[in-house]
Amino acid sequence: MLEAKNLVKTFGDYKAVDNLSFTINDGQIMGLIGQNGAGKTTTFRLILDFLKADKGEVLWNGKRLGTKEYNTIGYLPEERGLYPKVSIQDQLIYFASLRGKSKKEIEPKIDEWMEKFQVKGKKTDKIKSLSKGNQQKVQLIATLIHEPKLVILDEPFSGLDPVNAELLKDGIIELKSKGSCVIFSSHNMDNVEKICDHLIMLRNGEMVLNGKVHEIRESFGRTKVFLESQLSKETVAQMDGVQQVIVREDSSLEITLSRPEVGRELFELATKDGYIPMFNQQPPTLEEIFKLKAGDIHE
Repeated sequence: MLEAKNLVKTFGDYKAVDNLSFTINDGQIMGLIGQNGAGKTTTFRLILDFLKADKGEVLWNGKRLGTKEYNTIGYLPEERGLYPKVSIQDQLIYFASLRGKSKKEIEPKIDEWMEKFQVKGKKTDKIKSLSKGNQQKVQLIATLIHEPKLVILDEPFSGLDPVNAELLKDGIIELKSKGSCVIFSSHNMDNVEKICDHLIMLRNGEMVLNGKVHEIRESFGRTKVFLESQLSKETVAQMDGVQQVIVREDSSLEITLSRPEVGRELFELATKDGYIPMFNQQPPTLEEIFKLKAGDIHE
């Protein structure tokens, strides 16, 4: 279990992290979101002791992180870094040795991990001969091959196509199933929503969202309706409590409500003549909430 308690970090007059606290239990995935400069990478560096907190502490299973504990951490920085003239195999063995693993322990696992992430190339190939996507996969393998108990991934999906992003998701979920704590940052709200057990959003170093993804969404109310019926855009737009109506590509309507209870009135109007193909009332998407909180200067 990872605990961050009242973390504060300033750089001159700038407060990068402001009294941040959270807990990640074993076998749990936490997403950390926020605009560029919100404090995500600084938080990761505080956890890893790359930076010293002005106040607060980080605990792993109730104790401060030491050398032994750092060997059980996998960290993928936002700025990728591999040695271009070194082979995949030698690279992975080297990085694993920094985590206290021997060549004998790691070498037999390399083929399995390359197959798992579908790396195109031989393990004897030099990094510079690989595509950027395959280089990123090798760096991900270097982060995970020693089977860390705590995994910190800073923008891991950056630059990955949908197929490779799905491979990474599977890898993260597999770590969770083995009891690892995983924390990652991402600007892709779809990835966050699909795999996170818990979510924190930072803005200017302060926590502005904290909780389970579905609970956070529900807290904003079910103000989004997807409707397929005989009602026209004009008719719906004239209803009291309807803020916006968008006609989607399939001719259904995407409707934003000022308050959730308007949905009942809309449903009754849409179904007054009987069956309709679709009425789906949902809370705002995580991406919509992100934009709302990022632009909201009044709490």
